[in-house]
Amino acid sequence: MKSIYWHDYETTGTDPGRDRPLQFAGIRTDENLEIIAEPLSLYCKPPRDVLPHPMACLITGITPQLAEEMGIPEPAFMRAIHAELSQPETCGAGYNSLRFDDEVTRYSLYRNFYDPYEREWRNGNSRWDIIDMLRLTRALRPEGINWPDKPDGSPSFRLEDLTIANGIAHEGAHEALSDVKATIALARLVREKQPKLYQYVFEHRLKQQVAPLIDVHSRRPFLHVSGRLPRENGYTALMIPICPHPGNKNAIIAFNLLSDPQPLLTLDADTLREQLYTRTEDLPEDQPRIALKAIHINRCPVVATAKLLDASAAQRLGIDLQRCEQHWQILKAADINAKVAQVFTRQEESAARDADLALYGGFTPDADKPLLAAVRNAKPEELANRTFAFTDPRYPELLLRYKGRHFPEALDEVEYHQWEELRFQMLNEPGQGRLTLDEFFAELDRLEATDLSSRDRAIIDALREWGDDIVLSGS
Repeated sequence: MKSIYWHDYETTGTDPGRDRPLQFAGIRTDENLEIIAEPLSLYCKPPRDVLPHPMACLITGITPQLAEEMGIPEPAFMRAIHAELSQPETCGAGYNSLRFDDEVTRYSLYRNFYDPYEREWRNGNSRWDIIDMLRLTRALRPEGINWPDKPDGSPSFRLEDLTIANGIAHEGAHEALSDVKATIALARLVREKQPKLYQYVFEHRLKQQVAPLIDVHSRRPFLHVSGRLPRENGYTALMIPICPHPGNKNAIIAFNLLSDPQPLLTLDADTLREQLYTRTEDLPEDQPRIALKAIHINRCPVVATAKLLDASAAQRLGIDLQRCEQHWQILKAADINAKVAQVFTRQEESAARDADLALYGGFTPDADKPLLAAVRNAKPEELANRTFAFTDPRYPELLLRYKGRHFPEALDEVEYHQWEELRFQMLNEPGQGRLTLDEFFAELDRLEATDLSSRDRAIIDALREWGDDIVLSGS
């Protein structure tokens, strides 16, 4: 039976690779958004080698002590989540989930010896993220839904802002189960008010439906909605496909037709690359960013025929259709494929030296997949005594960390010292992108000097106790 599994994580911070999940919630619905199974809500015991970001704890209200008391070890936590997301014909869905929650899932599955991708496609499975559907609805079919703005007047697509504006119950924002219920309610709202739009976006979450709309051979303009497009145009653009991405078979490079194409025609690839990857604040005031964008057809991009953007909507969004037409005429026959492909040809990046972060260092070799299952199913004594002959060099290092975090009794003396040294480095050496103990306590000091509520002060006190305990345990 086809179903949608709506889910959400609360975590120790905003980095899916370096931070860790503390809470997960999921609700399964049918494709009519009717709930068909009991909700799942789980806490995960916090690691002793990763410190929680204090601001994350203040937002969620989840202290490490709460997660320790209520939680289960990460291997069991991920086993339960994987069992849900890997059920046949499941569409894993969420709110801003492609950029965050799905990355948390991938890194956590990888860390716990699962294939990080199979649940996304095997047995008719898929993924979906409704945040860009909300952006499309506001841009083109806003009727029937209340659309909140930020204090500066720009559109807000924060989950809690949308639920408040539309009278949707959302008690305990940033509590995983509450956020999942709110996400389903928003999906129902769009489905009720704009059923054709909802059905179109849902059906076009699959790359087989997306690819024909982005045809590099015809260079036919298409409509695209994304949080990476200018907010002053409602995160909406008419774009022209230029060429396939040279390093990713699932990506197409496209150009925003509202932008001046002359730099694309006259500048060389190195100059274009420098402008593309320079931070906006570092660009000269008179130099706009080159309006090239890689569109990943396997990440549920919202794309549609350009005909959807009528004159009224274009005017409302500040998109000059005549200007876009002129730029399309210039670019549709321009011989720029090789140059644009060169812009996106990055120098060979060195593989992540930290095994936890090496998720994208390659797919799991088929020869190693039975060993992944063997590790997952092994008792501590098996982990201690068995040799796992991985062909992928990432996995022996991951195995040391897996044992150190969850089965320290399986470490021999040499491994124990290796693990303790590694844990010390993770907690104390700056420059790794992780929160060190010094930074952790400095942030607590900074927050304590501000005007805190009694609830927030209790969380800060709990975090200080947690940090002190980490120090005493041999960091």
